[in-house]
Amino acid sequence: MIVINLQAMIFAKQVEWKRHVTLKEIAESTGISRMTLHRMVKNPVYNACTEHLDKLCTYFHCDIGALIRWQPDESTRQVFAA
Repeated sequence: MIVINLQAMIFAKQVEWKRHVTLKEIAESTGISRMTLHRMVKNPVYNACTEHLDKLCTYFHCDIGALIRWQPDESTRQVFAA
């Protein structure tokens, strides 16, 4: 499964930028609704569209690999183990 590391990215940028970063600020800068951002934070396997991922990478000035990662789930492990 693909996991969105939005919460970790926010924490990392707060340290790098030496200031607090809110979902409201990200929403206003990216055009992604605050509720959608909240869902991404609370549910890291949220099905985000590529447009939102692009906007988040632009906002954070990061590569897509810093924002998302692949994590095998139980069904994937069983398929590849056979």
